[in-house]
Amino acid sequence: MKLKVIVGSLAFLLSASAMEAQEKVIDLKFVQTSDMHGNYFPYSFTLQKDWIGSMARVAAFVKKERQHYGENLVLMDNGDILQGQPSSYYYNYIDTVSTHVCADMMNYMGYNVGNMGNHDVETGHNVYDRWINECNFPVLGANIIRTSDGEPYLPPYTIMKRSGIKIAILGLITPAIPAWLSENLWHGLRFDDMEESARKWMKVIRDKERPDIVIGLFHAGQESMMIGGKYKENASLDVARNVPGFDIVMIGHDHIADCKKIANVKGDSVLIIDPANNAELVSNVTVKVKVKHGRVRDMEVKGELTDMNAFTPCPDFMAKFSPQFTALNEFVSKRIGYFTKTISSWEAYLGPSAFVDLIHELQLEISGAEISFTAPLSFDAKINKGDVRVGDMFNLYKYENMLYTMMLSGKEIKNYLEESYYWWTNQMKSPWDHLLWLNDNFSGHDDRSTFKNYSFNFDSAAGIIYTVDVTKPKGSKITIVSMANGKPFSMDKMYKVALNSYRGNGGGELLTKGAGLTAEDLTKRLVSSTDKDLRYYLMQYIDEKDTIVPKALHQWKFIPEEWTVPAAKRDGRLLFNRE
Repeated sequence: MKLKVIVGSLAFLLSASAMEAQEKVIDLKFVQTSDMHGNYFPYSFTLQKDWIGSMARVAAFVKKERQHYGENLVLMDNGDILQGQPSSYYYNYIDTVSTHVCADMMNYMGYNVGNMGNHDVETGHNVYDRWINECNFPVLGANIIRTSDGEPYLPPYTIMKRSGIKIAILGLITPAIPAWLSENLWHGLRFDDMEESARKWMKVIRDKERPDIVIGLFHAGQESMMIGGKYKENASLDVARNVPGFDIVMIGHDHIADCKKIANVKGDSVLIIDPANNAELVSNVTVKVKVKHGRVRDMEVKGELTDMNAFTPCPDFMAKFSPQFTALNEFVSKRIGYFTKTISSWEAYLGPSAFVDLIHELQLEISGAEISFTAPLSFDAKINKGDVRVGDMFNLYKYENMLYTMMLSGKEIKNYLEESYYWWTNQMKSPWDHLLWLNDNFSGHDDRSTFKNYSFNFDSAAGIIYTVDVTKPKGSKITIVSMANGKPFSMDKMYKVALNSYRGNGGGELLTKGAGLTAEDLTKRLVSSTDKDLRYYLMQYIDEKDTIVPKALHQWKFIPEEWTVPAAKRDGRLLFNRE
């Protein structure tokens, strides 16, 4: 009897052991950052105070998660990491000898893969090529193609194994870059359609690599649209739905946090996840893989967005990069001049402002143009009266745009402004309406959740006297009275116009949809471009003059004033708590 029990027990143990050998569960973790925009330290070098999000907080989160997942944690970045803060600018253009602080930090944190974003391309070949070469991991770009031979400029995808599970990650970027950036920044390259590229490389990945998990790392948002009549922008959802094979699609670019599942054309579930910007959130995806007889039999995918502001910046990270922090602080603290009054960007949404008109004056002076176009680039930025420092310039001018000079007719200038103010202002039906065109559920906390349209497209003009009738529909809002010097303005005359390179390449479509120019027209109309960004010239301008007396030029106004003046005060109180 005892013998039977022993034999039975051995049989059970052998059977259990065999089952264990045949079936096991593997837990994988995928962490995505995106649109960090130079927010490496938990400190704003622009505002010179402690700041939200940051790579330092991500480092603390990843360190904690690796204690559980070890090598089964895959850390990835989805682009727009090289632009937006003095920390990136300094290592892009000032200290070009040291290892780029971004590459240094990402290597230290053990990033496994990166992807290119449009603002990374905006830094120019010298910057992004250097950064890519310094990264100890692949930076992807399946639809970034060399024009010389038609081959990908960067690896289209990467393959990695974790606990025997084969993972493929395909990287794509929005192809609309030629509509925003001057060709000298991406010379020798083209940007192919995302969906066509995904179909091509999915076939290669499936046939050649035979992975267990396929992840899309797409620097593009969700709401697809055509830009410049030929570039499909924000096509991530289209790709996820129409190109079967993706298990997870990590997206970015649009700064809109989201986490959801959709069905592709075959009915398979695809997780879509976007951590917005500034490393305030990360995409936190857990994949539970069931393996039997050495093959994946089942997979459970769960995603969530994890708040990095709940984490204390990693002390080891901060200690490691303290020399870079010191160098950056010295850079932004350098005095360049003096302002006799405080200027604020919020005023620019409600009428002429000293904030925007300072940029107008600079653009006119540098270019020798007759007319200037520019928009407020920050929702609620301020430069205080007193000494002005390098860091303040990142508040005044947010992007690394060049200054273009172009030839436009009077009619094109009017139509350009019609498009701008259509996106900017509400068509008022009564004195109690909003002056500004606001989202239905506006927050008053930032431009993207407050305004119906992107505020970086709210261009005003200097050099001409004009009115904006907010009771009229698009096409009838703008009346140009004269040139600012009192001379007549003619719809048929060609004028020399100063504007930033983003706009001059078709960005925001004010020149294309508004003025009616084609992409080919834009190239022909270009007279000149600066070789350095506008912020550089702003710093030079202030440094040379030392004392700046900021003032609104008052060359345009909203009408009828009996409606618009009270409406501006109401909207100022509502959105900015000011009037």
